[in-house]
Amino acid sequence: MTSSTDRIEKRVMLRAPHERVWRAVSDSEEFGNWFGLELDGRFTPGAQMRGRLKPTIADADIAKMQEKYAGHPLALYVDQIEPMSTFSFRWHPFALDPAVDYSSEPMTLVTFTLEAVEGGTLLTITESGFDAVPLARRADAFEANEEGWAMMTGVIEKYLHQPRS
Repeated sequence: MTSSTDRIEKRVMLRAPHERVWRAVSDSEEFGNWFGLELDGRFTPGAQMRGRLKPTIADADIAKMQEKYAGHPLALYVDQIEPMSTFSFRWHPFALDPAVDYSSEPMTLVTFTLEAVEGGTLLTITESGFDAVPLARRADAFEANEEGWAMMTGVIEKYLHQPRS
């Protein structure tokens, strides 16, 4: 796991089949279930997605922390989908203040990279572009997302091991 002022990187070895991990990160409904987001459509390259934050179904403690943001609107732009390998999107990091219009700010790029390894799948989550975020909120956005991605590596792991309905 590495970071700089511009980039956060988290790696987690998931004891789950490569196909299962791919579905969890690249299917908008599954992504929303573990991440805590209800999206308005399917992930397709170039798509502008709108949605609302909601508590994750994978971890009760994290869900409780997310509850205060339930219903908050969120937009993301699907950047790239390379089946079984890479999924990425752009968004405005830590854009949670309803009194602020973030639309003119540069976005960061979030990339999920999967690698099949013995015993499961190595997932790398990278978020880059923080150096372009306005200085007034750059440090807060970086810190919040650094902590957030650390939590989300545990959440996706729990999600992958839950019984599917």
